[in-house]
Amino acid sequence: MPQLIECVPNFSEGRDQSVLDAIAAAISHVDGVTLLDVDPGKATNRTVFTFVGEPGPVIEAAVCAAKVGRDLIDMSQHSGEHPRFGGMDVCPLVPISGITMEETVVHAHALAKRLGEEVGLTIYCYENAATRPERRNLAVVRAGEYEGLAERLKDPQNKPDFGPAEFQPRTGATAVSARDFLVAYNVNLNTTSSRRANAIAFDVREKGRVKREPDPVTGKVVLDENGEQVWTPGLLKACKGIGWFIEEYGVAQISMNLTDLSVTPVHVAFDACAERAQARGIRATGSEIVGLVPLSVLLDAGRHYLTKQGRSLGVSDAELIKIAVRTMGLDELSPFDPKTRVIEYAIRDASKKRLVDMSLEALVHETASESPAPGGGSIAAAAGALGAALGTMVANLSSHKRGWDDRWEEFSPVAERGKAAHDRLLYLVDEDTEAFNRIMAAWRSDESVRAERIQDATRYAIEIPLQVMETALEALSVCEEMVKSGMEASLSDAAVGALCIRTAVLGAGLNVLINSKDLKNESQRAAFLAKASEMEAAVTGREAALIESVRARM
Repeated sequence: MPQLIECVPNFSEGRDQSVLDAIAAAISHVDGVTLLDVDPGKATNRTVFTFVGEPGPVIEAAVCAAKVGRDLIDMSQHSGEHPRFGGMDVCPLVPISGITMEETVVHAHALAKRLGEEVGLTIYCYENAATRPERRNLAVVRAGEYEGLAERLKDPQNKPDFGPAEFQPRTGATAVSARDFLVAYNVNLNTTSSRRANAIAFDVREKGRVKREPDPVTGKVVLDENGEQVWTPGLLKACKGIGWFIEEYGVAQISMNLTDLSVTPVHVAFDACAERAQARGIRATGSEIVGLVPLSVLLDAGRHYLTKQGRSLGVSDAELIKIAVRTMGLDELSPFDPKTRVIEYAIRDASKKRLVDMSLEALVHETASESPAPGGGSIAAAAGALGAALGTMVANLSSHKRGWDDRWEEFSPVAERGKAAHDRLLYLVDEDTEAFNRIMAAWRSDESVRAERIQDATRYAIEIPLQVMETALEALSVCEEMVKSGMEASLSDAAVGALCIRTAVLGAGLNVLINSKDLKNESQRAAFLAKASEMEAAVTGREAALIESVRARM
């Protein structure tokens, strides 16, 4: 699966539309990047751009945007309400899917280096990308703002991480970071009282509320020995919140910013608000997510609520999303369409024809056509996906069988493994055709680089069917476990799954064999073939043993 990161640069310009259009164009012109949002603010004189893609294109787009900002924004003429110290004021990278925070930090440093060296900006790294502990907090990095920057740069302790160490009046300085995804999230209440909504917000937000004496009449604020107010923390870490009344909908809401989803996920915030609302005689009727969210937000919520129901978690992503939307009432105030609200779905190229989006009939006809792709490799992966799906089905059925309610936790992890396998194999259906297309493109490339590109494409065309073989073998273990412990009525289903998986492994192995003949590196070819041969032998023996066991029991 591709790695996806989000970039959210904030530029110190919110009034000149021609500048904003130029920055947006610079981002959009980079292949592989999707510009999701441009949010200008006239009062703050600041605009937030949001774009997503794989790390390489995203970094390239950020550099292109920075060059436009450098040329068109003059910080010496800037004024606005928001704290700032540069034309491109901040540029955070956010991991979305398929990538860790540690990996995102590496990309943030690469971006910071390019902004310093290629664009000539003064760069400080903050939050997870900070090179010094005291620079984790953006407020510390940006202390004194633009007006105090010239004096700060005279102190060697304030030397930037990358780029010029002297004051540049036109561009100021830029802060680059790797940070967690921030979700703006509102919970709807069956009350019109903003005061009661505020009380619930104070119950849950990390900051909590000012502590008061228990006397019901005076209720004086408690002060510490320094005369400062004492605060009682709320239930949720990494959560900011307030209550308000929404005239448009005629209800009060708890409005929250969840700043670290690994600490407080959306579903945890909803449950906490619902519990505290109920304690005050109020009901949480639904909620809304502002903007787009990573797919993982809804999948985690779906798994959470299925767990509370004692049901298997190895169901489709669509089912998990449906459970999340229904349970948290995400569609109460307006329709919630995952195609436009989930980042991974929103950036999917609708013009790109995917095999897995076809009907079964269309895929058969496409395969039978005169086109050389899809071919045996894609069909091997598809067969493996069907085999994995059958094993997953048996695990899900077993977890839901009458009288086996206490065994759902036994079958759910097996179903999840099967789901992971069939999702991966579905991805490889199209990726095998992509591998073929890369070889064709390599043959059409310039003669000076043709040979090298053909070898690179050939290696990829071997690695993809090897991944099919590996993933299909992982799915075979699901079928094996279900033959041993799953529903007896579904023995034949698990057996058919194993037969499909055998086809996937042996079919992909033939792809490895035929593509290896064009690989010039003898040692690499031998290693690839040995690996494929080992997996072919494994699937043949295991599938035969499984079928024999099923026949004996039937």
